Amino acid sequence: MRTLALRSRLIRGVTVSTAVASLAAGLSACGGDSDAATNPVSAPAGTVTVGALSNGAAKETVLKVSEVKSISAKLPKSVAKNGTLVIGVGALPAGSPPLEYVGQDQRTLTGAEPDLGRLVAAVLGLKPEVKNSTWENLFVGIDSGKVDVAFSNVTDTEERKKKYEFASYRQDNLAFEVLKKSTWEFGGDFENLAGRTVAVGAGTNQEKILLEWKAKLEREGKKLTVKYYQDNNATALALSSRKIDAYFGPNPGISYHVGQTAKTPDPTRNAGKSSGAGATLQGLIAATAKKDSGLAEPVAEAINHLIENGQYAKWLAAWNLSNEAVTTSRVNPPGLPLDNS
Repeated sequence: MRTLALRSRLIRGVTVSTAVASLAAGLSACGGDSDAATNPVSAPAGTVTVGALSNGAAKETVLKVSEVKSISAKLPKSVAKNGTLVIGVGALPAGSPPLEYVGQDQRTLTGAEPDLGRLVAAVLGLKPEVKNSTWENLFVGIDSGKVDVAFSNVTDTEERKKKYEFASYRQDNLAFEVLKKSTWEFGGDFENLAGRTVAVGAGTNQEKILLEWKAKLEREGKKLTVKYYQDNNATALALSSRKIDAYFGPNPGISYHVGQTAKTPDPTRNAGKSSGAGATLQGLIAATAKKDSGLAEPVAEAINHLIENGQYAKWLAAWNLSNEAVTTSRVNPPGLPLDNS
């Protein structure tokens, strides 16, 4: 989430956090780009279907969305003339449910991120074309002009603003997963971690934050035990067997896993969230376009139209991500600072 390198590690953290109950459908392509189908289901004109082919990760919902000409009039001429919004998603090789992955038909790209891209395209009066690639090639696509805008869990950072422009659409949050029967709550206060044993993925942003809290507690004479496991199956087993009190990971992955465990003998729940940017700044996920492309403004206006008219809330609810809602989309809001990005 910090530099591209650390952000790449966090993406791996998201993938790890969701692998405990991974979908049967995986991404079959292993190269830099994929031609996976991008239109999940046929739908009546003026509608967009979200949550399709999710294999139980979302509630399929048909939303009414039409072009808003006052917004589409602000599109760059080249995009308007083309009539297509090329949406970049960095889901190769393994996907990150519930954000971006290949659905139950083994070929269609689904997830919260491409779904929002399709909704925005509808407001802009454009045909959505979703291109799937590796995380690294996602940015190559934007740089080369092959991708108009990325909807791919990209964190807004001051470092990235040197090359890209942003339209924010979701909070960038981490969360604690506990057994449903547990009474513990994070409550937004690291002091509540005293005396707890928490698992975290090595080399991730959440590990960095957790170790900072551990150090602060130690200075107060309090103990926080941090555990690491080889894979998420081992982490899930540790949680169900009470060897750990909680798992600390990306909020979307935890939301997904909570849904997957709901009907198992050991259901889990979300025990509280924390900004992925740390205590001093609310991290934001943003649609990402090439700097000075002129796309951030109409994309932000399209997202705000979706917020004002209720489709945005229904999109988040379909994917169980309502706890990451923003009240407005902002163009190039303050991002993670240069010394922490």
